[in-house]
Amino acid sequence: MELHRGLPRQSPGSDATTRHLLSLCGPLPERPRVLDLGCGPGASALLLAAEAGGPGAVPEVTAVDLYDGFLDELRASAAARGLAGRVHAVKADMGELPCADGSFDLVWAEGSAYNIGFADALTRWKPLLAPGGSLVLSECEWTVPDPSAGVRAFWDPHYALRSTARNLAAVQAAGYRVLAVYRQPDSDWAGYYGPLAERAAGAPEPAGPQAAAALAFVREEIGVRERHGHEYGYTAYVLRPVTAGDTGSWATRPETGADAAAVHALHSAAFGTPVEADLVDALREDGSWLPGLAYVAEGPDGSVAAHALLTRCRVEGVPALALAPVATEPALQRSGAGSAVVRALLAAAAERGEALVLVLGDPSYYGRFGFAPASHFGIRAPFDVPDETMMALVLDDSAPLARGTIAYPAPFGV
Repeated sequence: MELHRGLPRQSPGSDATTRHLLSLCGPLPERPRVLDLGCGPGASALLLAAEAGGPGAVPEVTAVDLYDGFLDELRASAAARGLAGRVHAVKADMGELPCADGSFDLVWAEGSAYNIGFADALTRWKPLLAPGGSLVLSECEWTVPDPSAGVRAFWDPHYALRSTARNLAAVQAAGYRVLAVYRQPDSDWAGYYGPLAERAAGAPEPAGPQAAAALAFVREEIGVRERHGHEYGYTAYVLRPVTAGDTGSWATRPETGADAAAVHALHSAAFGTPVEADLVDALREDGSWLPGLAYVAEGPDGSVAAHALLTRCRVEGVPALALAPVATEPALQRSGAGSAVVRALLAAAAERGEALVLVLGDPSYYGRFGFAPASHFGIRAPFDVPDETMMALVLDDSAPLARGTIAYPAPFGV
């Protein structure tokens, strides 16, 4: 802590990144209640206290850390900037917070979620959000499919990094809608490691074995970044819990044989041609069809409002699922019916132990469910498509995933 005390930041970041992430959260109340977890000396807390909610807003920031030295720095900085009335520095464990559920419009954690683990943070902090509230957190991740042995030798014993796609799977499983995913620039790392490297280089001879070990670790960490920085980086997530408003409170259920005609009519109307409707019919007769993995959303009158289908595909012989097609009655598009049926279908696949779902589609739509480019896993389509449109969602990150080309069921004709 003495090595870090007095430095501007305790993890990669910048005011520019904080402002950008804040802009991705959407509108905030006039008096937004903000919780900054693992605040350190308060670089983000101070900016949020000054700018969250926009001009005229009066944010109230609760800034949490376990180190008294950082909290003292934050109090002094807040007073110097005239923000003492907006910033409340609290000594607490971010895993055991003395805060009531629904207390905050914005929960913020730049570079600190690793203290309790990314997946645990998603679960523990979700109840703290008021209706419509957002969670912003960042995580150090692999940025290449096969990190080298040298970089793994450093990271694996300390913190098991995962890919963006695997963390998006955790986001989806925890019940969040993805508002934005932002890979932080290298300049954010320079703003953190530059001052820290100067401090470590000028540090006096350590007084004891623990201090010596701490100094050696910091120097090794900086060296690993210099040698392997292209293999990992920080990614920030802007999230909002899935609510009834996201799904329109649509009732969903597995498709039955009695739905076949209505499903055919729905796909024909949604796509303007019978091609997708005929594909669904063909898949029903194919060996790739999986009972229980075709779902409908019902309208108030019991009609089929939306439909989604998962069938068996393979990646280099390893079983996976293909999400296609997905359709919503044209008059009900943007009503939440499509989102409701996709979420129900993914939940059903996860419950039966499926590991991987693949989809070709609009990243801005499927990204909200946690899908990320399949290329992050070394998976590719058997035809030429823009990289960002061939996407994957990991449902079970403990299962080994194959790499290579997707083999679709025969009815897809590819």
